[in-house]
This record gives sequence, C-alpha cells and structure tokens, in this order.
Amino acid sequence: MDGKGFETDGLVKRFGRTTAADGVSLSAPRGHVLGLLGPNGAGKTTIVRVLATLLRPDAGQVRVAGIDVRRDPAQVRRRIALSGQHTSVDNELSGRSNLVMIGRLLDLGGHDARRRADELLSRFGLDDAADRPVATYSGGMRRRLDLAASLVGRPEVMFLDEPSVGLDPGKRDELWQMIRGLAQDGVTVLLTTQYLEEADALADDITVIGNGRVIASGTPADLKREVGGHTIVLRPADVSDLDPAAAIVARVAGREPDRSRRHELIVPVAGDAEFFEITAQLRGHGIEVSELAFRLPSLDEVFLSLTGTSTTDAKDVA
Repeated sequence: MDGKGFETDGLVKRFGRTTAADGVSLSAPRGHVLGLLGPNGAGKTTIVRVLATLLRPDAGQVRVAGIDVRRDPAQVRRRIALSGQHTSVDNELSGRSNLVMIGRLLDLGGHDARRRADELLSRFGLDDAADRPVATYSGGMRRRLDLAASLVGRPEVMFLDEPSVGLDPGKRDELWQMIRGLAQDGVTVLLTTQYLEEADALADDITVIGNGRVIASGTPADLKREVGGHTIVLRPADVSDLDPAAAIVARVAGREPDRSRRHELIVPVAGDAEFFEITAQLRGHGIEVSELAFRLPSLDEVFLSLTGTSTTDAKDVA
C-alpha cells in the first residue's frame, strides 16, 4: 500500500484451541475510515490488538503504514495511535500538562511539546479548560482530550475502539466531526463501534466479521444492496387513519406491516412498484400522511441479516 494505511492478508490468531481470527483479510488506504463490525466475541478487538502490535499474529501478513508488524513492531508503533473505550489521561494533571507530557515521552523538545499541545487544545475546543485538572472535565471533554493525546505524535494510522461509548448524542456528533477531520488530514482510521449509525455515518468501507472470519465487506450502500429489498415507512397525518392505511399496505405488499410506537407502518417490499401503488391508493382513499419514506435497509437490518445478532449484542469483548 505504498507505506500508507494498513492491511491484513490471511491473518490468523489463536488462543489455545480458540481461533479468534481465522484468515482475516482487510485493508484501508490512506485517509480512509474502515468500520469493523461484528457480534460479541467475533474477534474485532483481537484484530485491532494485532494491528497495534499488542499481539503477535500466528499466520498471515499484517502491514501497517507499509511496515510488517512482525519484522519491525517498533517502527509500526511510531506511526500509529490507539484510543480505547476508556480515556487514558491523568486525572490529576491539567489537559495541557497531559499533552506536554506525552510529547516529551515521544522525544519532542520542551518548546515543540508545548506548541503541539496548544495546537491540539485549540483544535479540540479545549483552550478554556487547558489548565484545569482533568478530574474536573466532563465525559465529552475527557474523550476529546484522549483523542488529542492520541494525535500528539502525528500518527499515520489510528485505531479507535468504541470511541463514543458513554457520550450523549450531541457530544457524539462533535466526535464524529473530529474523526472526519482526521481522515481529511490523511490519517487512516480503523473504527470499531457498537453504534451502527456511527459506522454508517463515518465509514468509507465496512468489514463484518463473525466467528473470526470475514462474512461481508463493502461500502455501507453496497452492504445494504447485498441484503436486498427496500422498506416503506409511512405515518398517517390522522391517527384514526392508521388501520385503513395498514389495510392498504397489507393488500399491496402481501403482508401485514409492523407498527411502531410513533404510529408508523413499516413493511419490506421488493421494489418501487409497491411504493407507487401504496401512494396511489392512499391518495384514492383520501388518507393524508405526515411521513412517507422508501429506503434501503438500515445498517442495523444489514447487521442482523448477516450475523443473526441484534445490535444490542454488538459490543465485542474478544
């Protein structure tokens, strides 16, 4: 990959009789975000730890930033950053002191370490809190500082393991903007997440694994098309029209629609012909709608179809 991004080819990693990674091949070029998804115990964290040189592969080729992780793990570590589910900054130090300390550990001189710390504090909106102890930071501020700490050494490749766990939706959106900014700056990102809308929003490509093997890969749109079909979602403007609208949908789609707590009717269909027929019949019966959508399957539906596992079980521990 011309010294950029990362790739595995036939990666195998065993723990005794358990094969956590069984011939896994995946890759991402410079400046791309690869989402790595899989149910509990699928092997996501094992793959991340091999790429980050924390585990040695038993077989296969693994290269990060163009460097073989077996032959020169020290050089790989100089080019990567790893941000896990829990922040790794020192609570007693200020945000600025944390970043300066990391810079000095990475062999930056005092002036360069302070300058880099100031750059990152500004970039992540932490200027006003720079000299406060991290113990006084909110969860979102701590997550931003942790991400900033990962960037002190200007990594070429970044591994983000469940980066938005515990963040409220607003702070999660801020984090997403930061991750997009990393990719725009040319950083290659491997993202594992239990929030499938996060992968849908951020990932250029997605690899889904199960039982240590790749079971699907492609862009989010590719995976949605692979599962096939479309879904119609409609909500009558008047809730009293819910049953008549449901009867129309059932007659055209050939199956009863699901009903949400928001008085939505949801039904999978083969194509757009059913959508246009339902629309025509609703108009013919004088039923007005406040919401009407025709969409590909959500990434949650793709995940369930591919793995047979609910998204609520998607968090990996192996």
